[in-house]
Amino acid sequence: MDVVTTSGAGLGAMIRTWRDRLSPAAAGFAVARGRRATGLRREELADLAGVSVDYVVRLEQGRATTPSASVVASLARALQLSAAERDHLYRLAGLVPPAEGSISDHVPPGMQRVLARLGDAAVAVFAADWQLVWWNRGWAALLGDPSVCPPRLRNFARDRFPAVSGSAHLARWPVTEADRDATDAAVVSDLRRATGRFPHDRRLTALVRELTAGNRRFAELWATGRVATHREDHKTIHHPAVGPVEVDCDLLTDGDSELKIVIMTAVPGSEDETKLQLAAVTGAPAAVDA
Repeated sequence: MDVVTTSGAGLGAMIRTWRDRLSPAAAGFAVARGRRATGLRREELADLAGVSVDYVVRLEQGRATTPSASVVASLARALQLSAAERDHLYRLAGLVPPAEGSISDHVPPGMQRVLARLGDAAVAVFAADWQLVWWNRGWAALLGDPSVCPPRLRNFARDRFPAVSGSAHLARWPVTEADRDATDAAVVSDLRRATGRFPHDRRLTALVRELTAGNRRFAELWATGRVATHREDHKTIHHPAVGPVEVDCDLLTDGDSELKIVIMTAVPGSEDETKLQLAAVTGAPAAVDA
């Protein structure tokens, strides 16, 4: 497929147009007094999309015209594009947009605006197959920056049931749970429910095949045939700077696309809330898309 080259309608021009229209506040950035740029700066888009500033420059200048599907998906989320705009971005990059009936990694603009207003809470968004697609500064501060983990491995189910020893972990430090067995069972049964919702999704099929063959615990739980959803949990994050932090972990879903919004909060006024706030100020990277 040829990239559209009509003036103002090509890949680089559209990325610049969408970047200029997105306010920094809507993207979760603090707006400094005297700021001249009304939209996102290139370095801010690069941070959100998990790519280099140089690559954003080359895309906008037309020197890079064939970004990968994962980069396009990250740019679409970072720019808070609608589903139609996301598909247009795929086509401009010479790619086929995600098909109907496939698991979606797209976080709608309205959801992103709501997530940006959750303050100090640690928040992440997972796709229906537990692939991590978005996280905020609070999440990176509490659990460690997921961007150090290769994109393919940013999957909670794969992280929880490693099929290969020495696999990378989404959480950079230890996490303990009130009932690990119950959480294991909930994750597996939730994946089984996803196979009914997305029976032809290749990524989900490959994930289940990999974990069934490579992890005995997953295979045993999968064989039970249980179907359910994962809703809430209580965890202790053993943070290297502030010590153990007890948090409630709640899960919301968005409907048809089965995106999972995971929110970790501490009891208001508690020592754990203070630790959560301290973790946030120790230094966390900007919100990043997978």
